[in-house]
Amino acid sequence: MYSTRKTVSLFFLALFLCVLPLMGEEPLTDEPLIMEEPLSSEEESLLGDEQLVSEEPLLREEVHHSEAPQLDESPLPEDGALLSEDAFADEESLLSDDAPFKDEDFLVFEAPPLVIEVPPFVRVIRSFDDIFPNLSRSLKNEAMSDEGLRNSIEKDESPLLIPAAGSGIDLLSKIMLQKPSHIIEALVVVPYNKKELDILDIYNALGRIENIQDHSFTINDRDINIFEETTRIESVRNRKPIPDPPPADKFPYSETMYLRFKDAFFGNLYIRGDISISLYGITYSMTNFTDIRYFLIPIIRSERISIILYLEPVKEGVLIYSMSGFYLPGFIADRANLTPSINRRISALLSWITDGLSIQEDK
Repeated sequence: MYSTRKTVSLFFLALFLCVLPLMGEEPLTDEPLIMEEPLSSEEESLLGDEQLVSEEPLLREEVHHSEAPQLDESPLPEDGALLSEDAFADEESLLSDDAPFKDEDFLVFEAPPLVIEVPPFVRVIRSFDDIFPNLSRSLKNEAMSDEGLRNSIEKDESPLLIPAAGSGIDLLSKIMLQKPSHIIEALVVVPYNKKELDILDIYNALGRIENIQDHSFTINDRDINIFEETTRIESVRNRKPIPDPPPADKFPYSETMYLRFKDAFFGNLYIRGDISISLYGITYSMTNFTDIRYFLIPIIRSERISIILYLEPVKEGVLIYSMSGFYLPGFIADRANLTPSINRRISALLSWITDGLSIQEDK
C-alpha cells in the first residue's frame, strides 16, 4: 500500500514538472532540472517499462554533464525510429550560412539565353539638295553637267561651294591646315545610267590608278596626256612600281597608298593617297611627299599641295566634291599662274573617276 502511494506521488510530481513549462512559467535558472535523490531499486521495478514524459529530457541533460559517449557507427535505424542528436546536428549545419550547398540539394532553373535582335543597318540615301541646299539653280545645273562646276579663289577670298552644316562634310578646314595661297573648288554629279552604285563601287573605281594615264585634256586644239604614266609604288623609300590589286569584295575603313605620276611638264610627282570611309561616302586625300620641280627648280615644297575628293552616292547619281589647295611663294606666284595648270590636272582626275564609275555600272 505504501509503495503504491509513493508510486502515485512520484507520477503526479513528474506530471507537474512536465506540465510546468507548458503553463508559460520560465525556469529560475538555465541549468537543467535534476532530481536530487535517485530512485531506489524498488521504485525502478515498480515503474517497469513505463516511460514518463519528463524523464527523457532529464536523461539527456544528465548525459550532457557526464562523460561523452562513444559514437555509434552502426547503420541508421529503419523508418519510424527516433532520430539521433547527430542527425539534428547535420540538419542545423545545412541550415547555417557557412554550409556549402550542392547542386543536388536544390532545384536548378536554367533561364533561356536573352537574345536581342538588332535590325540590319540601312544607309540613308541623301539628295543633292540635302548636301548643297544653298546653291542657285544656275550653279546646280552647272554641277549636273558633264564638265561640272569649277571655282578658283585665293587665300583672302571666300569659297563658293560649302556643304550644309549638318552634312558631315568639311573639306575646307582640312585644306586650310596647309595654309594655301590658292584654292580650287569642283563639284559634279555623275548620273546613274545602268544601275545605282554604292560605296564599294566607288572604292573599286578609285583603285584603278593605272587608268589615270589614259585621260587627256585639250590645249590649242591638241589632246595632251598630262600624265604619261601613273602607278602605285611600294612605299616612300622603296619606289618600285606595283600593280593595282583586283577589285575588292569589301572595303576597309581607311587605307594609305603611295603613287607616282609622271607628269608631262613637272616630271615625277610622288603622292601619298589616304582613303577614309564615313557613314555616307568616301574621302580621298592626295598630297605630295616630295618637292614639285619645274626645270629642276622647286616650285612647290613637299606637303604643300593637297587635293581632297569626296564621293557619295546620292539620289541623282554619284556626287564628286573636290577642294584643292597649294602654296606658292610670292615671287613665283607673281611670275607664273599655276592655277589653270593645277585645274587641268584636277579635270583629268575627275574624268578618270567618271570612267571608273562607268566600268562599275557594266558589272
